[in-house]
Amino acid sequence: MTDFVFIDSGVGGIPYMTALLQKEPNASCVYVADNANFPYGEKTHEQVVACVVSLVQKIIEKFSPKVIVVACNTISVNALETLRQKFPEVLFVGTVPAIKLAASVSKNKCIGLLATQATCENPYNIELKNKFAADCTLICRADGNLVSYIEENGFTATQTELEQAVRPAIDFFASKGCDAVILGCTHFLNIKDVFEKVALRQAQGPQDSIKIVDSVDGVVRHAISINEVQPKTSGQASLYITGEENPSYKIACSTKNITFGGKI
Repeated sequence: MTDFVFIDSGVGGIPYMTALLQKEPNASCVYVADNANFPYGEKTHEQVVACVVSLVQKIIEKFSPKVIVVACNTISVNALETLRQKFPEVLFVGTVPAIKLAASVSKNKCIGLLATQATCENPYNIELKNKFAADCTLICRADGNLVSYIEENGFTATQTELEQAVRPAIDFFASKGCDAVILGCTHFLNIKDVFEKVALRQAQGPQDSIKIVDSVDGVVRHAISINEVQPKTSGQASLYITGEENPSYKIACSTKNITFGGKI
């Protein structure tokens, strides 16, 4: 039985697994990238649900997970309730845009959401905004091209190339008056430091820099709270894919001390 399985359509959710292992080093963790169906963010609601239900069925049969962390905003807002209904024997932890956190750190009450088309268009974001950020303006930017770029090049591009890739998004939010931006697609988390550097350079000074926020800490803490990890000599972390190999996967594994398990 595996303590935690993390799912996404690509490399996006890796930071959730590495963050959890920092807090719970004895946990057994598996990451499954459904890259055969990448990108989820450009699919319809029905397509997302069909893909992820099939994926979770395969994961349950192979890994017997105690907890599945849906490390993808698009999957969470479209399919999380369906997964809980279809697989009641498994605990699911979802990932949603950190609108509440962004609202708490915003001074001018204008926050940005950078995500996939599917996440930006989902009504759940309006519910979160009305519940946790009613006094804020929410500016959304769907950037599927940036998601694809990170999937293909996030672990191989130079620092300069990455900064050039994210600058249009930062400039867009700055032009709208946003002082906090939510990384609403987990792919962006792999280069969060790049977003922060570009935001700082764009600003007049450190105090004017756009704050970059995400949901990693909250998701990881919740996942740990619902699953008591049994003592082991050491934790284990493996990554599997459903489609063709991409150099990014093996590079990510080598840099994050993760075993590459190949295709499932």
